[in-house]
Amino acid sequence: MKWQLRPTLDPELPSRFPELNSVILQLLFNRGLVTQEAIDNFLNPGFEEHLFDPYLFKDMEKALVRLFEVINTGGKIMIYGDYDADGVCSTTVLYEAVTGLGANVEIYIPFRDTEGYGLNQKVTQQIIDQKFDLVITVDCGVANVTEVKMFQDSGIDVIILDHHEEPLVLPQPLALINPNVKSCGYPESRLCGAGVAFKFVQAIIKWQEKHDLAVKLPLGFEKWLLDLVAVATVGDIVPLLKENRVLVKYGLVVLEKTKNLGLAKLIELVSQRPGKIDSEYIGWRLVPRINAAGRVNHASAAFYLLTAKTEEEAEKWVGMLDENNKHRQKLTERILIEAEAQVALIGTEAKAIIIDGEDWPTGVLGLAAGRLSDKYHRPALVFSREGDKYVASGRSIEEFDITATLKQCNDLLERYGGHPQACGLTIIGAEKFAQFKEKFLKLAAEKLTGVELVKSLAVEAEIKLNQVNWQLFDELEKFEPFGEANEKPLFLIKNLRVETVGTVGADGKHLRMMVSQDEDLNNLHKLIGFSFGQWCAQLKAGDQVDIVFELGVNEWNGNRELQLKIVDLKLSE
Repeated sequence: MKWQLRPTLDPELPSRFPELNSVILQLLFNRGLVTQEAIDNFLNPGFEEHLFDPYLFKDMEKALVRLFEVINTGGKIMIYGDYDADGVCSTTVLYEAVTGLGANVEIYIPFRDTEGYGLNQKVTQQIIDQKFDLVITVDCGVANVTEVKMFQDSGIDVIILDHHEEPLVLPQPLALINPNVKSCGYPESRLCGAGVAFKFVQAIIKWQEKHDLAVKLPLGFEKWLLDLVAVATVGDIVPLLKENRVLVKYGLVVLEKTKNLGLAKLIELVSQRPGKIDSEYIGWRLVPRINAAGRVNHASAAFYLLTAKTEEEAEKWVGMLDENNKHRQKLTERILIEAEAQVALIGTEAKAIIIDGEDWPTGVLGLAAGRLSDKYHRPALVFSREGDKYVASGRSIEEFDITATLKQCNDLLERYGGHPQACGLTIIGAEKFAQFKEKFLKLAAEKLTGVELVKSLAVEAEIKLNQVNWQLFDELEKFEPFGEANEKPLFLIKNLRVETVGTVGADGKHLRMMVSQDEDLNNLHKLIGFSFGQWCAQLKAGDQVDIVFELGVNEWNGNRELQLKIVDLKLSE
């Protein structure tokens, strides 16, 4: 593994910010925060002052005028969502707000295996036949030119609330609210679907302040939706900077005291092991279970959990999601074994990995692609083949925009969409699949020429062991919530002397060491290396090592101690 140390900070910065710890200043510099205003906004984001006006979306007022026309006349509204955590949370955010206004609302979440992502013509016709007056898409819609035209031609207006990349051809709904579409006019492009839905609810709150409505949402209503927005924002792996940082920071506060019965039951289920509710907790404990509903069955189970009105109802759905998650884990492992066998046959000489299997469950394709991309540090596409239909999920590396590359293969694709590092696509026909494979691999080879395809660790700073203390830990806590574009900091310390070394765990799987630096035995620190147990046989007291680590806290029996968690380890040169 390659260690990539970030460039050292601008030498004049310490004199401009003498009150800041040099390590903290380096972290701020790494994030491009070099003015007092930028630093203050990052370390102390305010809810009201650091969120943009939702009316900066140029179609927002047009959308609200139509929404309230339909509500006031008792018309029927369809909310059309998506099956992942972001899509389900987006659907719930909008559903709770619009039903709170007394609207006549139904929701539709497509079945991943048979309908795929976004609108489809069959369901579009069913909605037309049922004579809905308004369709609002959440976390989808921006790529559905044909379906949106079907609705509009039938007299059913469409409002698109989406955040996915702008396609080559845009649909023509009544209102298009998507920060990733340049013409929308919004200054923050990296909101997730639930973030966009939240901006819509914010706009509703502002609207009702100026209009005489028969039913209004209560004061502060939108803030109680921030728990769902935080889950979706972390789950969709969008950058936790700027507006997203504000939404997640305050969403975590709401999550700690959530009024959402389903989320409360889910937290109760996964909190058997201690741990504070932070972005890591959301990403590793909550999101996989919400996602599991749509991966192995139907995502409506997750929606019913998040809209449960009784404890009994919530318990029923949380139990189902937990079982779905266990099933998802087994499916993923099976597909990975088969996928790895294919990789072994084709090798990893190419700059991208493309594999396919017959009738692989589409719900776990993205997980398999993510594992392959992470292991081999290449963009990876995993296809499920059913007859002449090829459905794939893809995951990519920082150096390769996978969705932009799909745009260059547009003529071979039935449908596609996604983000720079994640995508989904469908191809019809074995010949087109073969042509796509050839073209995609060629484009990957061109774009990744000269790129060293080796997994790397982004190291924030090289520090000394005596800089690791509670003051540093307290300062680092101000950087939370951690996530995409604001990763938990990794530090490098070189030339540590091993004082003691051993293993922990029933099978000796984990490494534990006491280390010192510069012959200072008054400043010993404990290191823990999970799954580094094999190093015990290679190390002895007196050896010198370099480590990349995360700083955390180990708590047991009411005690707290700083914990240096090894992420990678090398013998010192």
